[in-house]
Amino acid sequence: MKKSKRHKKRETAPRDPRQGRAKEQKIVKQVWALAEPLCESEGLELIQVEYQRESNGRILRLYVDKPDGIMLDDCIAVSRQMGDLLYVHLEEVGPYSLQVTSPGPERPLARKQDFAKFKGSRVKIKTYQPLNGRKNFKGVLLGISGDEVSLQMEEQIIAISYVDISKARLSE
Repeated sequence: MKKSKRHKKRETAPRDPRQGRAKEQKIVKQVWALAEPLCESEGLELIQVEYQRESNGRILRLYVDKPDGIMLDDCIAVSRQMGDLLYVHLEEVGPYSLQVTSPGPERPLARKQDFAKFKGSRVKIKTYQPLNGRKNFKGVLLGISGDEVSLQMEEQIIAISYVDISKARLSE
């Protein structure tokens, strides 16, 4: 007579989304520190680093640009060198796909200087936490002062704390 094995259900604590976000932010900082000098040596500007879960698994995406535009060869050169750097310096990440791309017309705004540089442009901003009951904002960027990003939305001007912005992009 066979005895059936009973599997004990594991009790797991509810997942804290801030914990995952903190890990992702740590990885983004590490990648940024590796990628920025590499991009500068290639005559490129590192625009943004994203590390996120997508339908095909984890994606590590680098947005790069240069004044006369990005060519495929630029992306290939950075991708090959970055792959080697990540292999050596970033082993705790787990499986991911590396993508190096141009920012395109909906260029990400990641650094404070981006919010000053693109003053007067139409933007989309998403926040981590709701502000006045909403997390998504669309309007004309009025700039940044200290840690506050100002946005003209129709007849209303709103101020969004820079640290509360999860994503910001130019909009058409």
